[in-house]
Amino acid sequence: MNIGDVVNERARANGRPLDGVRILAAEQMQALPFATQLLARLGADVVKVEHPDGGESGRGAHPALTDPAGRRVGATFLRNNLGKRSVTLDLKHPRGREAFLALAPRFDVVCENFKAGTMERLGLGFDAVAAAHPTVVYLSVSGFGNHMEPWGDSPYQAWPAYASIVEAMSGIYEYRREPGRRPRANPVGAFGDISAALFGTVGLLAALRQRDRTGTAQRVDVAMLDAVVAMTDIVVNFWSMGVRGTIEDEVRAVIDTVPASDGHVVVQVGRLHQYRALAGLLDRPEWLDDPRLADHAGWAEHFDALVRPALEAWAKARTRQDAAEALGRAGLAAGPCLTAAEVAADPHLDARSMLVVVPRPDGVGEPVLVPGNPVKLAGVAEGPETRPPWLGEHTDEVLAAELGLTAAELADLRADGVIG
Repeated sequence: MNIGDVVNERARANGRPLDGVRILAAEQMQALPFATQLLARLGADVVKVEHPDGGESGRGAHPALTDPAGRRVGATFLRNNLGKRSVTLDLKHPRGREAFLALAPRFDVVCENFKAGTMERLGLGFDAVAAAHPTVVYLSVSGFGNHMEPWGDSPYQAWPAYASIVEAMSGIYEYRREPGRRPRANPVGAFGDISAALFGTVGLLAALRQRDRTGTAQRVDVAMLDAVVAMTDIVVNFWSMGVRGTIEDEVRAVIDTVPASDGHVVVQVGRLHQYRALAGLLDRPEWLDDPRLADHAGWAEHFDALVRPALEAWAKARTRQDAAEALGRAGLAAGPCLTAAEVAADPHLDARSMLVVVPRPDGVGEPVLVPGNPVKLAGVAEGPETRPPWLGEHTDEVLAAELGLTAAELADLRADGVIG
């Protein structure tokens, strides 16, 4: 056993910070499942509640594989549900609602990410669950938030929302739109979902602490639009300060890509001493005395005409990696623009266990790669990761253990369409 194995074994003996925390999640797609997967990685026991007919909508996403029973398993589901158990319950059925409320007191946390008001209409909102479980932590994630005092209702509360909708409404699409071109939707994947998931995680952990202090139920409500506005903070902040141009115009920073011999490298130069360091790296001492480049504004204004040609000529004679390393040695932030295949083979991600290998459920081709846990805690071991659950895989196990249901009672629920 090497020293790394010894350290990991000791870490496993220490346990994980959320060991013993139990979460019942009526969830779908990514805005909540990303959060509960992170919590599961930190030790929480997460039981996922899905509809018996097809499960949550993430299972139907594209691209997709098939599970051992030939059912569709979409990529959104595969990358957001490691370490969970799946229980099927029809929450619209009176017996499904009854079972959910019976399960709730067995868990520390109940959470959901349906459209605002859905759980209340099902009789499973915060008030109903808190009546059955007076110390529950109840987390809701939705596009525009649920009714919660002292905050008023959003005028958009009834709108369905995906990540792209709240991203657009945050103002970032228009803010970053190139002149003469339409706004680009979903420029970086599910930014709106993951933003909400992270704020939901923070709120949930804070509510658990508050519950332990007060002994009373706690409610957490996260609107995806609020989360994205917080993440795209420059939009209204800069506008309020009179900014009407681009970030580069006002901050006087250059953030751009330049071609190298084998692709592109991104460079960010924003401080006067960094511009001077760039002049030294490119062997252009005359720039230091050029009155056009005497301040930030001049560097930004004349970058394309004076600086870019020299920088591109320099970078094209080098690989992305060599260019980034040389820029870094000069004190300039830079990095290669990697392809997906290069990211999958990146030594940094390997060293930090940031790519989890999930065997394909259909047994065909290479395994699926899922991002790992970016939260690293000293003395806490990571993994082992367990694959996403098949639809309803743990229904009988959970209902028998938590509610004491017999095989006959489970068969009766199944015959009534309450469970899958």
